[in-house]
Amino acid sequence: MSGFESEGREMEGGEQDGAGETGKEWPSAGGGRRRGRSGPEPRAILILKMEEKKQHFPHIMLYYFKKGKNATETQKKICTVYGEGAVTDRTCQKWFAKFRAGDFSLDHAPRLGRPVEVDSSQIETLIENNQRYTTREIADILKVSKSSVENHLHQLGYVNRFGVWVPRTLSEKNLLDRISACDSLLKRNENVPFLKQIVTGDEKWILYNNVEQKGSWGEQNELPPTTPKASLHPKKVMLCIWWDWKGVLYYELLPENQTINSNKYCSQLDQLKAALDEKRPELVNRERIIFHQDNARPHVSLMTRQKLLQLGWEVLIHPPYSPDIAPSDFHLFRSLQNSLNGKSFNSLEDCKRHLDQFFAQKDKKFWEDGIMKLPEKWQKVVEQNGEYVQ
Repeated sequence: MSGFESEGREMEGGEQDGAGETGKEWPSAGGGRRRGRSGPEPRAILILKMEEKKQHFPHIMLYYFKKGKNATETQKKICTVYGEGAVTDRTCQKWFAKFRAGDFSLDHAPRLGRPVEVDSSQIETLIENNQRYTTREIADILKVSKSSVENHLHQLGYVNRFGVWVPRTLSEKNLLDRISACDSLLKRNENVPFLKQIVTGDEKWILYNNVEQKGSWGEQNELPPTTPKASLHPKKVMLCIWWDWKGVLYYELLPENQTINSNKYCSQLDQLKAALDEKRPELVNRERIIFHQDNARPHVSLMTRQKLLQLGWEVLIHPPYSPDIAPSDFHLFRSLQNSLNGKSFNSLEDCKRHLDQFFAQKDKKFWEDGIMKLPEKWQKVVEQNGEYVQ
């Protein structure tokens, strides 16, 4: 029996229970329990340990290719056994394209110009798990240089749009998904307008120091003005906010350098529900909440889907890699970042005061424009055959 055949059969057997190596349990990213090593481990360590297993993935992919499976089915089977995010659909697609071309070699030969200290698949896994990572954060997790991360992201074809990493060139499926979703939303809104029922939300990192160092000219012998030097590990807090066409419904600043997970997100949805009952009773009692969010993992986990079902909210369709049609990304966060540029905060309280002032200064038209521009955005996506829009 060949290597890839034996590994593929182990995969098929492993799909029965999804058991890990030692039979113990630790919390999964979605809030449930997974079998494996005792006690939670940092995300970065788990990713690096997964690299030891990834050398077997091409063998498994080839096995399922020979069995007539497609790349998406194979990716799901691997993640069922090795855990969510073990391999991305894009990686499987690349290997299957190689197999279809008649190349069945399984070597991981590095491409010319690629730094050898990190595998691009590590970076791709991180991006798939959190599209809002900065290049500095990825470099810190993988213990490599920021320039190395930037080079890999360029080679992988990622660009940063509205603070979110997305493919520079969308796949045919991504384009079709965007066209289909936007066309459906346009027709629905034409038949029965629903924009005033939308509640949308997202997360954004707020840096304590937003002062950019710039060179300046001065008189001879005059000391240049001083600005705070940017830290390699900047202090920051995550803003979680939900709003509609009338204004902010609920927002929260997480403790310093903490991020979101499914448990926290579900508890925030309860807080949002209380805010809606208080601020929008007519919407809650007479109409249905249409909830808009992107496809970040905590937003689409099983725990979150069950919570949204329990709340009775309709979840508006949002195609992957689409920050250009997410109101928080293309409208709110751009304006907020402009207000943050040049600002420096000494504490969480300072940051919160700035946010309170920013939100209070925005008139009704600002919030209304952010939601009412959606049909225009949807129309442009359809007209541009699914490509990104400004």
